[in-house]
Amino acid sequence: MLVRLMYASRASASLDQEELHTLLRQCKAENPKHGITGVLCLSQGIFMQVLEGGRMAVNQLYNRIAADSRHTDVVLLDYAEIRERRFAGWAMGQVNLQRLNPAILLKYSETPTLDPYSVSGQVSMALFEELVATASIMGERG
Repeated sequence: MLVRLMYASRASASLDQEELHTLLRQCKAENPKHGITGVLCLSQGIFMQVLEGGRMAVNQLYNRIAADSRHTDVVLLDYAEIRERRFAGWAMGQVNLQRLNPAILLKYSETPTLDPYSVSGQVSMALFEELVATASIMGERG
């Protein structure tokens, strides 16, 4: 059974750009072994990520993320059983926010900043789908 899980978290103060790249490389190496695909968005220290795959594998990964000291304030935004993946081609892609029109963020929230803590999970998913559709995804296809 396939599931899609979306969560938000805040990066710990100690996470720098090099550690982020290391984390993404680890995801790209490990996720295919477990049948997990997804996309990550990071803006101003806030992670928003969608994970897709088998229920057990996705749940185990989410539990590891929630316990990881690089993440704080981990919040489950959306969890659903799915018929097919939306991000099947990505072991872990990253939304390129430099190509993002701030009006897209303003469309879904009070300010033109990424803040999944101030909106519903449904709104976060709609925003994320538009971010993926309008901004390029960086990284190698998995």
